Amino acid sequence: MSLISNIMKSMRVDHDDDYDLDDDYNYDDEYEEEPQRGGFFNRAKAQDTDDADEGERPAKPALFSRKPAAQPQQLHRGMEVTMIKPTSMDDSSEICDYLLQGKAVVLNMEGLHMEIAQRIIDFTSGSCFAIQGNLQKISHYIFIITPASVDISGDFQDILAGSFDVPSLNPEL
Repeated sequence: MSLISNIMKSMRVDHDDDYDLDDDYNYDDEYEEEPQRGGFFNRAKAQDTDDADEGERPAKPALFSRKPAAQPQQLHRGMEVTMIKPTSMDDSSEICDYLLQGKAVVLNMEGLHMEIAQRIIDFTSGSCFAIQGNLQKISHYIFIITPASVDISGDFQDILAGSFDVPSLNPEL
């Protein structure tokens, strides 16, 4: 048996001798709790604090948050689309005022002389560029002008061209 005890002493498997060294060591002084990551399973565990020693129990965090995961977009009640049919170049400043107020403007140029319509489009496109807005042609004489806060999606020319295409109509039926 001495062979086994010699091997155990050399490998320090015999722990009876080690207990003497550990008696004077204070583990509580150097123990540092690792910060817990905020995960689902960590929320259910109660955290030890100094207040727990005074008889108070720390409040457990809720398992599920009452706040929804995705916040709905806030609706802007002031969002408007203004329809304008200008009659002269003086109406272009009114269009710019609406854009500065954050309103989208639908501009109907039907029945207007081509030279005046071109000047109005030039003026409003310049003001639209200055506020980083967007100007799109809806049809031949109708335009939509929006401030930077309003996005325009889709291709109006393709949509309108497709909506009036009726090749399936048969006049003989």
